[in-house]
Amino acid sequence: MDNLASERNSLADNEGGNGVPFLGDAQLADGSERYFNRELSWLGFNERVIEEAQNSSHPLLERLRFLSISGNNLDEFFMVRFAGLVGQYRQNIEERSADGLTAVQQLQAIATQADKLLNNQQKVWNELTGLLAKEDIFVQSVDVLDETDRTWLRRHFIDQIFPVLTPQALDPAHPFPFIPNKGLSLVFDLVRKSDKRGIRELVMIPSGLPRFIRMPGDIATYVSVESVIRYHSDLLFPGYEVSSGGLFRIIRDSDIEVEEEAEDLVRYFRSAIKRRRRGDVIRLEIGPDLSEPVTTMLREHLLDAGTAESRIDGLVGLGDLERLVEEDRPDLKFVPYSPRFPERIREHGGDCFAAIRDKDILVHHPYESFEVVIEFLRQAAADPDVVAIKQTLYRAGKQSAVIRALIDAAEAGKSVTAIVELKARFDEEQNLVWASELERAGVQVVYGFIEWKTHAKISMVVRKEAEGYRTYCHFGTGNYHPITAKIYTDLSFFTADPKAARDAAQLFNYITGYVEPEKLEMISMSPRYLRNDIMALIDQEIASERAGKPGMIWAKMNSLVDPALIEKLYAASDAGVEIDLVIRGICCLRPGVPGMSDNIRVKSVVGRFLEHSRIWAFGNGRDLPNDGAKLYISSADWMPRNLDRRVEYMMPIENKTVHDQILDQVMVANLIDDEQSWELNSDGSYTRVVPSDNPFNLHRYFMTNPSLSGRGKALKKSNAVPRLSLRRRKKKV
Repeated sequence: MDNLASERNSLADNEGGNGVPFLGDAQLADGSERYFNRELSWLGFNERVIEEAQNSSHPLLERLRFLSISGNNLDEFFMVRFAGLVGQYRQNIEERSADGLTAVQQLQAIATQADKLLNNQQKVWNELTGLLAKEDIFVQSVDVLDETDRTWLRRHFIDQIFPVLTPQALDPAHPFPFIPNKGLSLVFDLVRKSDKRGIRELVMIPSGLPRFIRMPGDIATYVSVESVIRYHSDLLFPGYEVSSGGLFRIIRDSDIEVEEEAEDLVRYFRSAIKRRRRGDVIRLEIGPDLSEPVTTMLREHLLDAGTAESRIDGLVGLGDLERLVEEDRPDLKFVPYSPRFPERIREHGGDCFAAIRDKDILVHHPYESFEVVIEFLRQAAADPDVVAIKQTLYRAGKQSAVIRALIDAAEAGKSVTAIVELKARFDEEQNLVWASELERAGVQVVYGFIEWKTHAKISMVVRKEAEGYRTYCHFGTGNYHPITAKIYTDLSFFTADPKAARDAAQLFNYITGYVEPEKLEMISMSPRYLRNDIMALIDQEIASERAGKPGMIWAKMNSLVDPALIEKLYAASDAGVEIDLVIRGICCLRPGVPGMSDNIRVKSVVGRFLEHSRIWAFGNGRDLPNDGAKLYISSADWMPRNLDRRVEYMMPIENKTVHDQILDQVMVANLIDDEQSWELNSDGSYTRVVPSDNPFNLHRYFMTNPSLSGRGKALKKSNAVPRLSLRRRKKKV
């Protein structure tokens, strides 16, 4: 990173407060022409997820899984992003988004697009239920079951469901009850048979009840729990007749804002998690049978200014469809995939430290097993020569072998430091549990900064060897989470480079003791340097073009939102730099606009695995980017939060073998994929790429080719892995 150090001072003079480059009014005046809206772009990503539920090349239950994912995604969007805009609206905050919209305008646009998305989800659900029926998987209403099934279901209701239901009258004597987030509830209008007196009852469906009940028998027949409750209303309300009944569901504001004056983060988050459960209602979803008088009553009790309401003509709560995906039908699912354990480690008898000491190692998840990361820590815990372990933990999962290894190391007398990020959204509660267990074992637990999240994924192990102490480091693009590591594509980079070790130590000291790094030899980090260093790299490509050399940028990430970086990419495009971006999710940059972004192309890959790795390549004045390009991996996306409010890292890849593996294999595969790719158009729409006569699927490619883990020469000799390439595009005349 020394070549970037000289750029830092020259850029500092052009910064606004907090190290953020200043964007003049002229740059933002035509925001809608220069940027796509962040929230609408995210909804567009979820549309692409729904499209995968319609992709006939996927097995049927995997299509159902995509539909379920789209439902859960939309819930989280409303719990966090939509809720934030509602908060701005209620507080009369006038701030506009980069594309020039007020909070009210964004809420209106979101409501319109979300309703279209919901309608599309129900359309896909109806299509899938028909296809499932052809495969002898049925989702039916109770009244179409035969007498034998209805008899079994009545007994099941009496024994398993009835005891946990608590009907509550809705009248002036009974205050409207608290409804939990994502809670499903039924409302019944009843008439007493004896005197025809009317009463209204609410029945909340406990989250512990399965949403779908599988009937006994070889043929997979499911009924929804709400339909079972409605069918057996005579048992729930003896002496009454049901005049009407229907389902509703609510979404609550579930974000946690950290107050800078919080004196004790642990105590604050324990309290905040409890408050989140009672967050304001943000969205009301009305089932198809709910009467208008009941709907009006719900609006009065639940909705406030800015909140959303949707009447859903179909299944409410599509995220619950994941229960049906569990059906034991391997013929309707992806062929199981077993990740490979890295060959380089095997060649050293399973000794992680010997393999890393010999040469840097790249591991490509999920094609190569995350078990190597676990084994790295397990060996460190058991090795008597290891004296210290330092580890960041953002999301670790509920059954984490990483936590177990750190506990074992501490109990073995090693110095263990764990940076546990309490602000990891929706993992706060689990992280508090892990922090307590780690502390009880003697681990030094640090919670980092109050105002920033620690999002960098770094582990370092200090080992006493014959030549003295040596530090082994792991830099990852994804979380230390064994479950998501099976479905997210990420990179793990292991190195014993002393420069990387010194930088990692400084980064840990910055988090634990606020000791700001004086000089970083390899890595860059946010919030101090990363933004300016990326800017400098783009500027170098602009300078190459102006000097008559090729300027090229390849970048892969989850989201591109930051206006300052987008403006810099526009400037690079205007200078003639060829830019290819693989942005899975949100992209606020408008590609292909004449005079602004002619030379920028954006694609999104959505398929069996979730693309999660962050890879950035800069041509460095070479005709082909794999011929001397500057290459980096990172934990960060190009979003303001990653650059200004998170601790992130960017690591240069200098080892030739690893450099070629990432650039010639991983990056090129993403760029040439044409089976699960979408191209972003200048109007904000996405067009699915039409496969060529010789189609290429990057996920299938890595599943069926040998390991990339540091065996470049051997693989090159044997031609076991096809060498991918993508030549520079010719300039437009």
